[in-house]
Amino acid sequence: MLWVKAFHIIFVTSWFAGLFYLPRIFVNLAMAREDAECQRLLLMSHKLYRFMTPLAVLALALGIWLWLGYGITGGWLHVKLTLVAILVAYHFYCGHLLTLFKQGRNTHSHVWYRWFNEVPVLMLVAVVILVVVKPL
Repeated sequence: MLWVKAFHIIFVTSWFAGLFYLPRIFVNLAMAREDAECQRLLLMSHKLYRFMTPLAVLALALGIWLWLGYGITGGWLHVKLTLVAILVAYHFYCGHLLTLFKQGRNTHSHVWYRWFNEVPVLMLVAVVILVVVKPL
């Protein structure tokens, strides 16, 4: 089970790298004015989203494996799973925002994306505290 836990941590870390960086690309896309710059940022964001989606699936699958293997219970786990569900929704919402950018239909400012970029940071802090401290 320690191998499963190690790879779970690796894939979660990798997925979060994408969750941190993709909205930052959105900030730059929202500010971009030249077509070449927009196309470069769209290509970067598309490749990143395509790469981070399997990482998310692997992180979730290994997390479920750990949950079933260890039989983990407790109030902290319910809160953590709720936060993970929100992160999955955030991930798919990033995909939706990417589609809007590709279609030239973005309606948010770079300031909105700067705030949006903070969501995974707050979620990571909460999840790590829940897993390590188990306050509930």
